Amino acid sequence: MARAGGPGSFVFGEEEKKEVMEVLEGRYLFRYGDENTEGYTHKVIDFENELKKTMGAKYAVATTSGTSSLLASLAALGIGAGDEVIVPGYTFIASISTIILAGAIPVLAEIDESLTIDVTKIESLITPKTKAIVPVHMLGNPCKMDAIMEIAKKHNLLVLEDCCQAVGAEYKGKHCGTYGDIGAFSLNIFKTISTGDGGAVITNNEELYERAFGYHDQGHKPNRMGVEVGNRSFVGMNMRMNELTGAVALAQTRKLDKILSTLRSKKALLKELLSDLPHIKFRTINDEGECATLLTILFDTKELAEKFCEKTGGKPIAYSGWHVYNNMEQVLNKLLPAKTMNINERTYYKHMLPQTDDILDRAVNISVGVVDKGLGSGYGINILSTEEEIREVAKNIREIILSL
Repeated sequence: MARAGGPGSFVFGEEEKKEVMEVLEGRYLFRYGDENTEGYTHKVIDFENELKKTMGAKYAVATTSGTSSLLASLAALGIGAGDEVIVPGYTFIASISTIILAGAIPVLAEIDESLTIDVTKIESLITPKTKAIVPVHMLGNPCKMDAIMEIAKKHNLLVLEDCCQAVGAEYKGKHCGTYGDIGAFSLNIFKTISTGDGGAVITNNEELYERAFGYHDQGHKPNRMGVEVGNRSFVGMNMRMNELTGAVALAQTRKLDKILSTLRSKKALLKELLSDLPHIKFRTINDEGECATLLTILFDTKELAEKFCEKTGGKPIAYSGWHVYNNMEQVLNKLLPAKTMNINERTYYKHMLPQTDDILDRAVNISVGVVDKGLGSGYGINILSTEEEIREVAKNIREIILSL
């Protein structure tokens, strides 16, 4: 198996080198400047423009990470003390921890066999304190955004789309991140496109854009040219992307369509070669516009999933670290005898989501574009795998499953 990383990190080349060298030769790495600033190459602004064009959004803000993108988005929406936010129990911990850091209350929701939030269970979680829903397009699979937006409209709720694992994913012909009020993205090394670390926020709402931008940069209005411009609207943080990161992000965004088409083609072949096997099915794909970064197999039983993983050196998804609420000791707090912790009037404990537990116990990730043991996808193929290599991996998987 190749080194760990997302598909974007496997296709670094002359394009990224060219953009980075322009910044280094200019010797100006700060994101702000104007036509009179010597050496300024405006890579971050170019990336923001490229991203919003690609996604079909009016506004974009580059940030330092997916986590900072989520924080800036929550701040833009005005999420704060006492607000309840519905979020699935299967997601990277940042989706939950940023809600806590905003002073709000995460309300954990079940997933279905798409490994995204179970839309049939959302309304039962809504209370007078509920302010927002955070659908997570987990493992690049779009959530059922039409149903989610219908629920949000009915109950007057805000929607923050967590697209950190789904850069470029589409649902019914529209990019994820543009359905809700605001969308958050990650450019971490394990994501669809990568800058090592980095992120972005997109929205079609000008006020939300200005608030997200302000939160990411000490409360400033968008795209100031000097050190300080005018009155700051509110207290913010420093989540600014630098020009070197922006240079890589720009080159990677221009490769996004090719990355996605390659992944979809390779996944389709791998899936076809395994489609007739007994005792398994594949997770539900809500739209073929998914990122195709992983092939998720659902075994009939937990025992079969574990036996399969023993042969591949992996683990079922239930064991994939801080992507599963059961493993989030920061929230569950193992120091307490009952292994529970009360946060803002909510108690979080292991196995509180039985449907989610059952699915993840039986689920195994096979890498297609994201090679990441942390996701349970240390075995499989990658974006550079040849057809011969894909067929060889499929053969091995077939032999293992047939032997169970």
